[in-house]
This record gives sequence, C-alpha cells and structure tokens, in this order.
Amino acid sequence: MAKLPRSEKLARLVRVQRQLENMAQADLASTTRARAEIQRSLDVTVEALGSLSPVHQIFTSLYATQIGRLTARDQHLATVQEIHEGRMRKERAKGDRLDDHRKEALTDERREADDNAIYDLIEQKTLLDRFDLP
Repeated sequence: MAKLPRSEKLARLVRVQRQLENMAQADLASTTRARAEIQRSLDVTVEALGSLSPVHQIFTSLYATQIGRLTARDQHLATVQEIHEGRMRKERAKGDRLDDHRKEALTDERREADDNAIYDLIEQKTLLDRFDLP
C-alpha cells in the first residue's frame, strides 16, 4: 500500500472531525427541540391552571405537579444543552486546527516538490556541463 502524504492523512482526519461536529450539532438540535416541546407543554399547563373553567379547577393539584416535573425536566435539558454546545465548540475547534495543519502540510509538500524539481534541474545541468553536451 502506498504511503499517503501527511496532508492527505490530515484531510481524512478533518473529514472525521467534521462528522463528529455534525453529530454534536444533531445532538444539540435534538435537545433544543425537546426543550421547545417542554416549553409548549408548560405554556398549555399554566394556561389550564389559570383557567376559570370548572373542569380545569378540579385538576389544579395535578397541573401544579405537572408544572414541577416539566420545570425540572427543562432544567435538566438546559444543562444537557450547555454540554452539547460545549462539545460542538470543542469539535469545531479541533476540526479547524486539523484543517490548519493540513494546509501547512500541503504547503510544505508543495515546497518540497518545488525544491526537488530545482535540485533535479541543477543535477541535470551539472551532468550536461560534466559531459560537455550542448
């Protein structure tokens, strides 16, 4: 198997890192959607709790318990959301650093190829001068 240049190895790592970043974004989006759903449930429950309808007044203790559970769940998801945001920032930073390293490696590889081409030209010129060929 041919040895891959450093820039290609780093490019593969960048692609993997971007996938990890996308996974973190998906987790964050999922958590954000869950928090939005909880907020909608809280709004409906608070509205029902404040309703003057006799049907809703029968269930006030149930609504109060539900609000407590929903609030606790929202606080938990807020913490999870912060963790996902941090993970996403970390994965993005890793990907950006790897991409910078890839660009540097590509520049180094191109420079080395140019240097080798110049060395080859010098060597050819030296051989031509040695054998006194036109």
